[in-house]
Amino acid sequence: METNESPKPLFTRRQLRQLMVPLIIEQLLLMTVGMADTMMVTTAGESVVSGVSLVDNINILIINIFTALSTGGAVVVSQYLGRREPEKARSAAKQLLYASVLVGLVLMAAALLLRERILRLIFGELSADIMAPALDYFLLTAAAYPFIAVYNAGAALFRAMGNSRVSMVNSLIVNVINITVNAVLIFGFQMGAAGAGIGTLVSRMAAAVIICVMIVRPDQAVYVEKLFHPEFRWPMVRSILSIGVPNGIENGMFQIGKLLVLSLVTSFDVGADLALMGSAVAANAIANSIASVINVPGQAAGLCMITVVGRCMGAGDHVQAVGYTKKLLLFNYAVMGFLDVVIFFTVPYLVPLFNLTPATARLTVEVLRWNAVFNALIWPISFALPNALRAAGDARFTMLVSMVSMWVCRIGMSYLLGAPWGLNLGLLGVWQGMFCDWITRSIAFAVRFARGKWKDHKVI
Repeated sequence: METNESPKPLFTRRQLRQLMVPLIIEQLLLMTVGMADTMMVTTAGESVVSGVSLVDNINILIINIFTALSTGGAVVVSQYLGRREPEKARSAAKQLLYASVLVGLVLMAAALLLRERILRLIFGELSADIMAPALDYFLLTAAAYPFIAVYNAGAALFRAMGNSRVSMVNSLIVNVINITVNAVLIFGFQMGAAGAGIGTLVSRMAAAVIICVMIVRPDQAVYVEKLFHPEFRWPMVRSILSIGVPNGIENGMFQIGKLLVLSLVTSFDVGADLALMGSAVAANAIANSIASVINVPGQAAGLCMITVVGRCMGAGDHVQAVGYTKKLLLFNYAVMGFLDVVIFFTVPYLVPLFNLTPATARLTVEVLRWNAVFNALIWPISFALPNALRAAGDARFTMLVSMVSMWVCRIGMSYLLGAPWGLNLGLLGVWQGMFCDWITRSIAFAVRFARGKWKDHKVI
């Protein structure tokens, strides 16, 4: 029977802290995998940096598909745990792993067969010195897709249990392996983009193996029995897909929109005097790498909301779902606000570490300072808050808002503000279009949360 409040909190402050702190560290470590690749290949030149960064944008699209599917599984498992039905939670966990592997294999095959066509379709005619490293990096990182899918599913299951330490330690191992292999192959053997790709592949394989070994242990609330004994339970899969598909479409369209905008950014370098104007592609890549670090607390808070709000909704406790969402959002604003202030004043000293030309460095600093302001004010409501809605099953609404905002604001405004036939603001105009997207999303999600319609959805 549903109730509006529980006799005691479902999560203590200590439990929230034990969930949140490892999540922040984990997200930071996962972020540094891509950053390490970008930073370490700077020694090979800006063309290699550009090639790697272009492929990384495609990889982010793929990873977000895995994340969306894992989010669906985490919501279902969290709600079953909230209902105190651990056997159904374990069954859902196994279905999530199998579905993730299948999706990973399909996407890997498509990327391996069509990688050059994909690059040309998205980014147009790239110069040979950018296309060559991009193809090498794409080949090797695409081979890692099934392993990334397995890791994301396993990490989501541990977070649903309230245990984020496992994925944190796993992420640390991934970084150590990735950086070590990168250092040997990039600096020692001068392999450039191929060296970075091999580092990513090896580290992702290790992560998948470790998470599988951990998830089959029977001494935890959720574990997978008979991992290599296939089972198919459509009701479980349907519940997972009810969250995962809308979230996957949302994330996929979001990243496709970003790629379309990135194709605009690549056009800024064609025929441009890079000595005076700077490389827009390189500046965009470095700015995104630095900005992504600032967003780590927000991403951790969003993942925490999946577990916490999902557990509350499974228990039928709407009051605590609202209360925990507000607490996590307040934490998000406090930490991200502090980081954005620090970045705003220190970015002129941070950007030179990336070995950019003076013009590219100036462009990067300008973009990052604009980002710091809007990031502190708007990002948490735009990207952390909707995870509370998803955890309750309101995934279709977040999908529709995100898709409309992406196409109208991020893409439309980017071309209007950045393109030569528009206001011709270049890379800064593209980022300002992104800020318009954030504003639109934040208004829609804040209104939805305040009105409370998200509480009426059912997942299990």
